[in-house]
Amino acid sequence: MLQAALSARHKVLLKMNAPDANLGEIVAMLPSLHSPTVNPLSDQNWHAVETVVDRKLTRDLIPALKAAGAQGILELPLQKIC
Repeated sequence: MLQAALSARHKVLLKMNAPDANLGEIVAMLPSLHSPTVNPLSDQNWHAVETVVDRKLTRDLIPALKAAGAQGILELPLQKIC
C-alpha cells in the first residue's frame, strides 16, 4: 500500500466530456497508464473521457484540451495507484 501511495503522489485523474467530432483529437492528446477510458454519455454526440496523468503536465494539457473542445474538465488528486 505504501508503494501505491508513492506511485500516486505525482499523478492526477483528469475527467472531461468530449464531443464526438473532436473525440479522436482529444484522446490522442492524453497520456495514460494504458489508454484513456472513453464512455458514451446520454447525449449521443458526447463521450466522457478519463485518464491518469503526471500532475506537472496539466498546466499545458488542460488549456490544450479546452481548445480542442473538451468541456467540464476535472482534475482530481489520487491517493493510491495499484
